[in-house]
Amino acid sequence: MFIAVSYTLYTVDGEKREKIEEAPTTKPFEFISGFGVTLDEFEKQVVDLDPGTAFDFELTKDQAYGDYEAARVLDLDRSIFQINGHFDHENIFEGAIVPLQNEDGNHFYGRVLAITDDKVKMDLNHPLAGKTLNFKGRMLEKREATNQEIQNLVNFLSGEGGCGCGCDDCGGGCDHDHHHHEGGCGCGHCH
Repeated sequence: MFIAVSYTLYTVDGEKREKIEEAPTTKPFEFISGFGVTLDEFEKQVVDLDPGTAFDFELTKDQAYGDYEAARVLDLDRSIFQINGHFDHENIFEGAIVPLQNEDGNHFYGRVLAITDDKVKMDLNHPLAGKTLNFKGRMLEKREATNQEIQNLVNFLSGEGGCGCGCDDCGGGCDHDHHHHEGGCGCGHCH
């Protein structure tokens, strides 16, 4: 199913709620169900809703991104981040979210925590690891996905390029990445 939802995402810590992200009705989060491009529990919560239905649910850390693991904070050799023999200051700086690839070809993101003369401290935990998430929003659209939308997503997931958006103007990537995407856009639409 092609699904479009608007929502506001909060992290929950006891009584404290912090707004993290918003997908407004003008730029909704769109995805095709059954392909694993969003959190399983998020999809389960919204997939059976009718258009116009409001939702408000929480996902525990185990339903979302799991525990924050100190072992996923690594000191990587600074030489990994060189281009033409020079350190990539333009893209590698404290707080930067950096696309990485391991020796098996798997793509993921890391956040730069610190840079020294010979190391880059990188946090490979998802930014929302260890957090309880609260999604408040509304189902905007639900329909059968078109063959073209499905093919675009399959091409994206198999690494054949593009953002899987089904539009020609995205230039191979979406403007932003919703926190619950497992890898890139795959959203059925460019934002």
